[in-house]
Amino acid sequence: ERTKQAVRSIQERLERSGLEGSVQFGLVSYRSNTERVPGLEYNAKVFVRPGEALGAKEFAARVESLGQAKVSSARFDEDAYSGISAALKSVDWERYGGRYMVLITDAGAIEGSSDLSTTGLDAKELRVEAEHHRVAIYALHLLTKAGAANHDKAKGQYSDLSFNQFLGKSLYYPVNAGDLKVFGRRVDELAGAIAAQVSMAFEGRPAAGAALERAKAAPQEERGMVEDTLRLGHAMQLAYLGSVGGTRSPSFFRGWIADRDLASHNQQTATPVVLLTKSELSDLKDLVGKVVAAAGRGMLAPDEMFGQLRSVAAGLGRDPATLKESRTLKISEMGLMDEYLSDLPYRSQIQDLDEETWSALGAEEQNTLVSDLEAKLRYYQNINDDADRWISLAEGSDPSEAVYPVPLEILP
Repeated sequence: ERTKQAVRSIQERLERSGLEGSVQFGLVSYRSNTERVPGLEYNAKVFVRPGEALGAKEFAARVESLGQAKVSSARFDEDAYSGISAALKSVDWERYGGRYMVLITDAGAIEGSSDLSTTGLDAKELRVEAEHHRVAIYALHLLTKAGAANHDKAKGQYSDLSFNQFLGKSLYYPVNAGDLKVFGRRVDELAGAIAAQVSMAFEGRPAAGAALERAKAAPQEERGMVEDTLRLGHAMQLAYLGSVGGTRSPSFFRGWIADRDLASHNQQTATPVVLLTKSELSDLKDLVGKVVAAAGRGMLAPDEMFGQLRSVAAGLGRDPATLKESRTLKISEMGLMDEYLSDLPYRSQIQDLDEETWSALGAEEQNTLVSDLEAKLRYYQNINDDADRWISLAEGSDPSEAVYPVPLEILP
């Protein structure tokens, strides 16, 4: 109810300013797996897409039926990732210059490896998907007493999900004790900061110049969030102006770049990607699938896992001399994924594994590694199935030569 109120008040303010057509709100609700608990009614439901409700009154009418579930889900954690996925898929994001998604939750997210997950994806894959659509994700996490046991886990999930490359930080904002007044102020300030950017852009003022002024006017606990939002808005303004003006970087150039900010070394300045063709992505997917299958067996018998991987490597024509029986033979030394991972500024999760190291890992660590690889596999399939994502490097080139920029962190 408090979220609905915030949206209504912002819409009314925009209407008074004559800018109601410049900001559009949508609303997605998520619960949990309905196969396990049918009484939940839905897993994720789009109540309003941006642009469908013209004005505050129509928006209020469209979301009137939104309420809390009448039954409890199987776990306290909910399928937040299905809500994020539904919002990313159901909105035509290309229509908008500024793209914001605000996740409001008091629970952790069901992991992609869980039998309750409907997406099979985790925070990392959904963050990369949001970056593809140039959507900034905020997480407002209500730290209620009921969820105290999983606050730390949920914070890790939502910090990863909301990490923003423009700012080099997570847009994660906890609300202690789930306090309704504090939450209400945060929602109001966040929506107000986004609306203020539209007003400033309409008046021809850059968002960055007003960031400090508006942040100072906000309550102490909201200042960081407001400043982050206005800085992000400035970045979105620049990206929008670049797209309208047809600004393009050179197709190819040779040079160097520092991968970290020279003043703030913990802040990345670029996102390295690897261009893979469809056949390369398909081969990589097959190889990762075989590693996952072998690792599943290896949780019970490590020697079986590495025996199977040696067989896979032999089937790929790798030099038999490199596939010796040894508990210290690393997966990288088998040459399974060398063509994808060698010479990259990247530390692979699995390339340094050998039978001895794998055996020394605890069951939980092994399971985490396998689950992460499974989530990446599902993401590779999403990329492969979306024809619009593939980029042709030369006019008239064969479609099979089109490439997709795969971020390093999505590699195995």
